[in-house]
Amino acid sequence: MTIKDRPFPDGFLWGGAVAAHQLEGGYDQGGKGLSTADVMTLGTNEQPREITDGVVGGKYYPNHQAIDFYHRYPEDIKVFAGMGFKCFRTSIAWTRIFPNGDETEPNEEGLQFYDDLFDECLKYGIQPVVTLAHFEMPYHLVKQYGGWRNRKVIKFYMNFSQACFERYRDKVTYWMTFNEINNQTNFESDGAMLTDSGIIHQPGENREKWMYQAAHYELVASAEAVKLGHQINPDFQIGAMIAMCPIYPLTSNPADVLFAQRAMQTRFYFADVHANGFYPQWLLNRFETEHFNIDITEADLATLKAGTVDYIGFSYYMSFTVQGTGTLAYNEEHDLVKNPYVKASDWGWQVDPIGLRYALNWFTDRYHLPLFIVENGLGAVDQKTADNQIHDDYRIDYLTDHLRQVKKAVLEDGVNLLGYTPWGCIDLVAASTGQMSKRYGFIYVDENDDGSGSLKRYKKDSFEWYQNVIATNGSEIE
Repeated sequence: MTIKDRPFPDGFLWGGAVAAHQLEGGYDQGGKGLSTADVMTLGTNEQPREITDGVVGGKYYPNHQAIDFYHRYPEDIKVFAGMGFKCFRTSIAWTRIFPNGDETEPNEEGLQFYDDLFDECLKYGIQPVVTLAHFEMPYHLVKQYGGWRNRKVIKFYMNFSQACFERYRDKVTYWMTFNEINNQTNFESDGAMLTDSGIIHQPGENREKWMYQAAHYELVASAEAVKLGHQINPDFQIGAMIAMCPIYPLTSNPADVLFAQRAMQTRFYFADVHANGFYPQWLLNRFETEHFNIDITEADLATLKAGTVDYIGFSYYMSFTVQGTGTLAYNEEHDLVKNPYVKASDWGWQVDPIGLRYALNWFTDRYHLPLFIVENGLGAVDQKTADNQIHDDYRIDYLTDHLRQVKKAVLEDGVNLLGYTPWGCIDLVAASTGQMSKRYGFIYVDENDDGSGSLKRYKKDSFEWYQNVIATNGSEIE
């Protein structure tokens, strides 16, 4: 069987993906409150972003301006429509709706902004695909409540979810509850813990324990949101959003294979709970042997069972590799090793197109749910020529290689895939470093790492390539 000249299934959702805090800007406009993304300075691949105690004068915060989508979205959505988008994945900034997070009533100006944004999408036949919590939460909840280490935040998240579900019940069908919820597996990273869980660690505390506690409250909140969303509109499709990085054993040494298996179990137990509605036994055993004393109630367990997701949304950028360490306690900060069989991007991310086909089959075999690739792409330094051309053949090659494997998974392996939305369809602020120079988009934004630039938009070579992919429904991907 060959995939040559065969299209993707009818109704396949081609589009692009962004996040509110990485492109909107307007961080203090429209009644918006301060989010965790607003207190992260510019970093680099070598120098982590600084997390400041509030906004500190004299420091540069890239998310404050981002690419000014807040004011420019009509022109950007029009360009997306010209590319042929069937859907547009974005997020709702929690602090536009509840500026501090613990208010009882939502901010009408924030709600209206997303009404207008979604209307603009629908005008062109573009379905909004919406993430509720995407690497930002009200900074007030971090300072006042300790972020997701506090059970009270479940209620605040539910107020936010309810306001969004009710307001946009007739405009949005596809939702996701938490973006890349499993990135906090890297609990040694201050940035990962702040963006995923709103946790600022105290010296000497057990980071792993608090990661599991915060994640539990998030998983309960997700399940509650799924139940509520289905009550508000039974047609809602509400998914998880998982950062998929397949973890391979370095060799066929059984110790490497076993450790890679436990690493996968550790990174993807979040998806287990989202999809199956219960914790895997190995993890409950670990809670007990490590005396973590995680606050898990019988009511929580019932909620998890009743609030399983409708689909698995996931990002895919790279694969990981590990070597046996003599223990099964996986620590992502220290246990990853280089894979000698794949290349890496300029930011050290291992480029592995075949791993995407592996991931699609792994998810299918494990959960038997529809899947949605909601992030995939190459962060690279793009050069604009004197005549405003951006020749990014390397991006076209990257995406073609990955889509070739996606097509095989769908047409040959029978994977049920809803759609494909490459990350950063328009250049935006990189979440990990805050840089603009780490570009993903089909559309170049004239902005430098320090925020200077005209913000003018230019189409890259990859724009017409992706336009053709959509127009032909992927039939020319071989």
